[in-house]
Amino acid sequence: MLCSRCAAHAATTPSGLCAGCASAAPAPGPLQQIRSLAGLSNALTVLLALVAVLDAVAVYAALNSRAVIGALADDTGDHADAVEKAQRADTLMTVSSSLSLTALLATAVVFVVWFHRARVNADVLGPAEQRRGRGWAIGSWFIPIANLWIPRQVAGDIWDASEPGGHRTSRAVLNTWWALWVSAALLGRVAARMWDRAEEIESIRQGAAALAATGVVDLASAVAALVFVRRLTAMQHAKAAAGPPAQPVPAAG
Repeated sequence: MLCSRCAAHAATTPSGLCAGCASAAPAPGPLQQIRSLAGLSNALTVLLALVAVLDAVAVYAALNSRAVIGALADDTGDHADAVEKAQRADTLMTVSSSLSLTALLATAVVFVVWFHRARVNADVLGPAEQRRGRGWAIGSWFIPIANLWIPRQVAGDIWDASEPGGHRTSRAVLNTWWALWVSAALLGRVAARMWDRAEEIESIRQGAAALAATGVVDLASAVAALVFVRRLTAMQHAKAAAGPPAQPVPAAG
């Protein structure tokens, strides 16, 4: 009989291995070579959930500011009370914005670390699918304009390499996250510019409405990112746990 591992002519075990291969340590599979994403994934789950909550607060703050500014412009009630409400609304806007920015920066750092590790793992799980080097998993985020599509290419290659058993998996999670992320980034720039340049009552109200809309998209983006992180982490773990693909048994000569 032929050994299914070394193809030597020898007596084989029920598993198809000769005595030497049967007693040898098994060849290391992907599970022994990749680095776990579980810890970073759990940290990102908490951070992205926090970002989503703070986005909800920011939406409320922007809508509240819009309403208060409108009431102040109408001046149909107690003017002093309206001014006080406007000051509180402005304080809430400032505080919520600061907290959201802080949480977003912390999340971005952990996300890039997770993303890079997932890319390194992809070199083991599916090196043929990788069109760019590992450094792009970090550097591509900091290239103006190009960061609107290059990280998506890297993410797509990682996704392909992480698909268990060579079966194609729907990219709906990946595409939804990326579309929302790009939309939030572009809308955020427009809204911030509108708010900073607003001087008249109506332009201030429009700026606040734009900030509220940005917050809604940001919130959806954070939720989509959370799902993407959990899904890709699970895919890499499943493929690594499955071990290397079974090798075909050589035909008898």
